[in-house]
Amino acid sequence: MAASLDLPRSVLLALWLTAPGSRDGALAAVQHDDEPHAVTSEGETLALDAWLTWLGSPVDEVAVLLPVPGEPVAAPPEVSGAAVEAGECVLLRAGARSLALVPEVERFGSDLEPGHLVTWQASRVPDWRTAVWAQVGTLEDAERDLRQGLLTATEALVQLGVERWRPDAADDIASVRDGALPAGRLPGGVAGQRVRVLSSAARLRAIVALATQDDGGAVNLWQADQRSTALREVDRVARRAMAAAATQLRRG
Repeated sequence: MAASLDLPRSVLLALWLTAPGSRDGALAAVQHDDEPHAVTSEGETLALDAWLTWLGSPVDEVAVLLPVPGEPVAAPPEVSGAAVEAGECVLLRAGARSLALVPEVERFGSDLEPGHLVTWQASRVPDWRTAVWAQVGTLEDAERDLRQGLLTATEALVQLGVERWRPDAADDIASVRDGALPAGRLPGGVAGQRVRVLSSAARLRAIVALATQDDGGAVNLWQADQRSTALREVDRVARRAMAAAATQLRRG
């Protein structure tokens, strides 16, 4: 059975913020199985529904960042630390308002029945567009790098013994390879290229997640380190592509 590929909450929120249409659809897509989301801004906490009403939509411009420790972060300094800790951030411009949103996720329940409480921390920030444009680049660049990253990672992982992964991973790998983005969680009208990049990037990140569960066929520390380096690079490419697919800036 094919897996339903996962997208970060920030990617889904960004896509819906720039899409005309039902706010109910946005809430269902972004919150999904979570408890209802909240947004905290300047000491006031609102339900995500109420905050979207206050913000108005669609917004003028939006960007997504998916940073990890040790990489340059295009987020404004006011939120860069929180963005790295969360692994994701939404930047938006709506009229004269320039905002950053970073989700704080509190997990509860068991591994079999997990739950999540999500509070978006919204902060007013300086104009972020130049820094994001320099780091994220174009969707065309990201798609090209994604294709090359997939080829490079596949070759590297095969050389390092990926074919000798534990047997019980075979079904998971096949499921991810044939997986698709969850139906109904993307707004209507998203360009085909964006959907294609999001699907490829989500599939690649899922494969990386499976691959990092063990050492594959590596038989010594050097091989294990080489394999980890290859996985980190392909995850970086996938994160960049996913961010580019969710980012919509007015250029020129």
